[in-house]
Amino acid sequence: LHMQKGTPYIYQGEELGMTNAPFKTLFDYRDIESIGHYGQLTEAGLVPPDGMLKFLGLRSRDNARTPMQWSAGVNAGFTAGTPWIMVNPNYRGINAAAQTDDPDSVLNYYKKLIKLRHENDIVAFGAYELILSESEEIWAFTRTLEGSRITVLLNFTDKEVDCAVAATGEILLSNYENRVQGKLRPYETIVYEV
Repeated sequence: LHMQKGTPYIYQGEELGMTNAPFKTLFDYRDIESIGHYGQLTEAGLVPPDGMLKFLGLRSRDNARTPMQWSAGVNAGFTAGTPWIMVNPNYRGINAAAQTDDPDSVLNYYKKLIKLRHENDIVAFGAYELILSESEEIWAFTRTLEGSRITVLLNFTDKEVDCAVAATGEILLSNYENRVQGKLRPYETIVYEV
């Protein structure tokens, strides 16, 4: 998204790789819409209670409302008081303090994304062209501005896939240390300047 036109945004915790909270009962939720849907669908017999809890675990807005995970301290360093909603128990491993000095962390990857966007006008203003439009595994596109071009390759699967795009040039951003020509590894992202 950060290599696209428009204004990118980072939703709370995304820059740390925060995950959905493991809510176990309806009483863990605060979102009135989630609670309402649960009642409507289970009382009508359309969805069993355990099925509805699984659905809410994936889709409830409360997953994005858990306290920001600042540190491995009490309540993830968010508050010394009692948070309004459960702190995700994985805060001990996923938190800003743990990622600040790790050059390979999700947080520092986001910093690289932001820096690239600010330092390279092609990212903000370049013309967009989709390539490999038939692929269900790879999202690939170019951005072009005043004779310069970047190529963006993204594997959206958990498997290695063949990638026929001959991308050469300087690698501006990647989530792997080295490039394997003709392949994209699981969830690999590469931004080339051509």
